[in-house]
Amino acid sequence: MAYVDLNPIRAKMAKTPETSKHTSIAKRIHAVKQKKQQPQQLMSFVGNPRQNVPKGIAYTIKDYCDLVDSTGRFIREDKAGHITHHHSPILNRLGLSDEQWLTLTTEFEKHFCYAAGAEQMMHNFKTHTGHQRMRGMGKAKVLLCQM
Repeated sequence: MAYVDLNPIRAKMAKTPETSKHTSIAKRIHAVKQKKQQPQQLMSFVGNPRQNVPKGIAYTIKDYCDLVDSTGRFIREDKAGHITHHHSPILNRLGLSDEQWLTLTTEFEKHFCYAAGAEQMMHNFKTHTGHQRMRGMGKAKVLLCQM
């Protein structure tokens, strides 16, 4: 979602996520500003519940906005779509460095195929599905070692 929401910035069609047209983040931010519920046509953010998991995205709208904003800031300054650099609190909470996050958002499909996640989660998936080998285990160790 973050990749898609940043497309108008990379294409220089918008300067910020909230000013982009036809993106889910712009619709969500507009709803928040209008003190309305999240748009019904979009899957809602349900936070990070521990029990009785409701259907939705296990994120808060604020954290998602921080994530999109931070990702846009880590794109190289000499490339189209750069947002002025600012350190991201959400990446600190996730235990990811700027470099790890940039690799995950720009080279994801290059490194992961069937599953992606921290090393232990990848092992669990491999066992559950009966795979002998799992593409991405090395990158999971490097990119997601602190999760």
